[in-house]
Amino acid sequence: MKRSKSEKRFIKVLLLPALLALAAAGLCSCAQRNTDYSEDLFAMDTVMSIRAIGPDAEEAVKAAVSEIRRLDSLLSTGNDSSDISAINRNKTAQTDQDTALLAFRAKEIYRLTGGAFDPTVYPVMRLWGFTDRNYQVPEEEALQAAAATVNGESLQIDGNTVSVAADQEMDLGGIAKGFTSARVIEILKQHGITSALVNLGGNVQTLGSRPDGKPWTIGIRDPKGDSAEDLIGAVTAVDLAVITSGGYERFFEEDGKTYIHIVDPKTGYPAENDLASVTVVSPDGTLADGLSTALYVMGREKAAAFWKDHSDLFDCVLIDTGGRLYVSEGIAEDFTSFTEEPVLLTK
Repeated sequence: MKRSKSEKRFIKVLLLPALLALAAAGLCSCAQRNTDYSEDLFAMDTVMSIRAIGPDAEEAVKAAVSEIRRLDSLLSTGNDSSDISAINRNKTAQTDQDTALLAFRAKEIYRLTGGAFDPTVYPVMRLWGFTDRNYQVPEEEALQAAAATVNGESLQIDGNTVSVAADQEMDLGGIAKGFTSARVIEILKQHGITSALVNLGGNVQTLGSRPDGKPWTIGIRDPKGDSAEDLIGAVTAVDLAVITSGGYERFFEEDGKTYIHIVDPKTGYPAENDLASVTVVSPDGTLADGLSTALYVMGREKAAAFWKDHSDLFDCVLIDTGGRLYVSEGIAEDFTSFTEEPVLLTK
């Protein structure tokens, strides 16, 4: 049917608002395109980096950085105004709810690992100089006195009140970065981020996949390498924490003997066994952080047995002092060795 000029003008008037709306939607879509934003910072005594991809990436990362600094101020043993310093000074303190929550998780992991992870080992760590890098081999009498105070069962949490025994001091640094990385992931999600990589001094946590849809690839350092760039393998991860503990991270030598910073809470001495490195892979960053230390303290055989009993919670890569790799079956297909074929840990 042929339309008159007046009818055509009427139709154009009707269509104009719709066309303008479509154009506006197109402009909005362009403005909401994903951006790839990264930021580095120094906190919790380590270099950290956060990378997020999304339309609100910069604001999300800046919010995460603010949260890291807030948690650092609460949990630092070197900050006299922190919650931890208040607990150690007064033996009890009303704390921020996050401090109380982390103390609760610390006691959970203490019990889960049979004391291989213990948040009350701080006096022993201080004697060795691992807290301030003034390294020394302590006098035996002083070390035994400090070791006698170590008992995670004495840590008490009542609401937001956290207490230790009269002769105790605590430090939540063994799980603080894992807890913080998990919190960062929460903040990024709240800002609509679906792809991110959080690296808090080697404590890595991933959100979703990479921008190209592939899993993130996390390298595992060779314990015998000269630098962090020397890798022995890698694991792919989506929505997982990948956290490694090794004796190479902090140590000192005296009279030809090497003393590492991972201390056995039951002896007061740096752990000495057949493990050189432990990597824990889990959706729970706090748990992964604590277990990476605890499994190292246990040694290879006990660590492997612990995984078999708790394989629903985590997977692991163990590297012994001879360079041999052991990989739990849950991540066997996600792990690539750059050396020899790893030994498969099965239930």
